[in-house]
Parts: sequence; structure tokens; C-alpha cells
Amino acid sequence: MSVAKMLSSLQFCPDFGALRRGDPAPSLQSRCFNALLRQLPFKQQLASAEAVQAHVQKLALQPASYEPTGLGRGVEVTLTKMGGWPVYYTAPSSGHEGCNHVMFLHGGGFINEIVPAHWRFIGEMTRKARVVCVVPIYPLAPRATAKEIVPATAELLRMLLEDAGSAKVTVVGNSAGAGLALAACQWLRDRGHRQPARLVLISPAADATVSRPEQVALAARDPIQDIPGIVEAGRLYAGELDVGHPFVSPLNGAFRALAPMTIFSGTRDLLYPDSVDLVERARAVGVAVELHLLRDQPHNYALMPTPEGRCACAHFARGSLKEGRDHCHRARRPNEVALSSPCGGRMGAPPGRFLDVVILRAYAWPLIS
Repeated sequence: MSVAKMLSSLQFCPDFGALRRGDPAPSLQSRCFNALLRQLPFKQQLASAEAVQAHVQKLALQPASYEPTGLGRGVEVTLTKMGGWPVYYTAPSSGHEGCNHVMFLHGGGFINEIVPAHWRFIGEMTRKARVVCVVPIYPLAPRATAKEIVPATAELLRMLLEDAGSAKVTVVGNSAGAGLALAACQWLRDRGHRQPARLVLISPAADATVSRPEQVALAARDPIQDIPGIVEAGRLYAGELDVGHPFVSPLNGAFRALAPMTIFSGTRDLLYPDSVDLVERARAVGVAVELHLLRDQPHNYALMPTPEGRCACAHFARGSLKEGRDHCHRARRPNEVALSSPCGGRMGAPPGRFLDVVILRAYAWPLIS
């Protein structure tokens, strides 16, 4: 389905006109981010298969650190091993008795390690939502592939769900990590295991084929990503599987009986049509989905230090990660899509600091690809 057709169909949703009129223009900080992103080398590193291969070879010689950095005050961290993988636990240092749990799966195209910006985000979730975060350090492609990573991630999640008892477990993933979260939940469902309370998918990479005709035009507007590099990273992650296999492209998997979902995406992300399609497929089989699709926001905007990013984080910290209450949204009708800010169109709140723009330089390209 083309982007034009999808957006045309949204006009028949009950409140789409009101939502469209309330869709705010990007904040000044966000516009500056988009401009600065184009001046940095993120997109060039995804411009070709050769560029990705060179990057992977460099990381094989000089592996990146995955150790936590930038968690901030008030967060304690412990390290264990599960299934041979390092797994970090973060918790409020004031005590975590009765806290809910979050499994966080980082992005990076399956070829890049977790980075400081991810750890800052984890620290914010731990501190502000008062949750215990479980952070698996999964092995990277091409050393490991989807055939091993998806079942192993799902098994870790199954054990967490068993150990958490009555505590709520939410799975949060960004980009490739969001795709992995979706694939792992499909794996659990297919084997009769319990689902988490909710999936929070930030700019999900749900279709490694990147084969929609309209994505060529979208790639020209995307300040971060390009199609050849995404396709090559997907090929490396797929290994012996076809890139269309649901482990690699979970958009092709079944959506029945999955956990409720909250999805964040922006229209400057060349992957955003997959999020719209994902919503359509999930709702068609009765899965509750809340989509926050913001105008002119880039890939992973919800993790960036802009008013839009802070607002998205505040939304699921107050709602999705806590006990069954959502302070930002009323319940949505089954066919309704939110093409608006999770703060109801008030992008001036919470106020942003213009100097947040400089923080972008701490965002290594694995975070936003």
C-alpha cells in the first residue's frame, strides 16, 4: 500500500480532521536537529553496501564498548549473564521493591553496539518511571544472526515474565531493537507463552526489504538513513534466512494475540510507512495500538533531546510503563490514528533548551540508524 493511499484512508477516521489541524509544526530545536543531522556523517555511512561492510570490518577489529555510561544519579546497575549474553539491570537507588519491569532492546541496525545515548534514555526511564530496566547485550551481525538472536531474546523475555510475578513487564525497543521486540513477542505467542503488558516501539525497523516504491522519495528527505545501507545491514542480520522472514522483517509475521502497542514515528523517517502498515495489520486482528506519528520528525525522534522527544518519553513514562493509566490520552476508537503530538499539540511544553542541540554530537550513528 502506498503512503498516499494510507494517508488518504486515514481521512475516514472519526477524528482525523481535528487531529490533523492540531498536528503541530516541528519545534525550533527539532528543525535545528534536522538541519544538523544532514551535516553529520550518519547518512553517508548508510549510502552503500560497501560503506556498511567497511564499518562492520572496522568494528570487528576494534569492538565498541557496551558498558553503561551516562545513566545519571539515582540509578544503580548490576551485571549478570543469561544464555551467555551480558545482561544489565538498572534500578532506582532509593529501592525497587514492587517496581515494574522494562526490557530495553537497543537499535543500531544489528551491526552496532548499544551507545551512551541509549544508556541516558535507560537512566531516564529508571529514574522517572521508577522501573527496573533489563538490558540484554545481544551479539551483533554478522557474527550472530536473526536465527539465533530472536529465539534467545524471546527466551530471556519469557524468563523475565516468569520472574516478575505480579509486576508489569513492558518491552521497549528503538529502531532495530523495536523490530527485535516485535519478532520476539511473535515467537512467544507461537509457542503459547505469555505476552508482556505492552510493546513500546520507537521508529521500528519492521521490514528489512525496504521495498516500497515511495521509500525512494522518502529517503531523499530522511536526514539520517539511506536505503542501500539498511538493506545490507538486514542481509547481514538475516544470515541464511530470507530478508523477508518474520525474524528479520516482523511486519511479515502474524499479529493476532500480541501485546498492546504504543508506536512512535515521524514523517522524515523513511521507515514510517511500515509503522502505519503495522498499525493497520495489528488492529485488523484486534490488537490495541496507539500510533504517535509526528510531522517532520526524524528516525528515533522519541529518544532525542527536543521538546518532541521529551514529550514522547514523558508520555510513556507516565502511562505505558505504569499501572494501566494513561495521563495523556483518552482511549482511542479501534480505527483511530493519532497523527499528532503525544502532548496534545502543545509542543511548547515541556520547554526545551536550545543548547540541547549540541547534545546531538553525543548521539553515535548506531542510535539513529
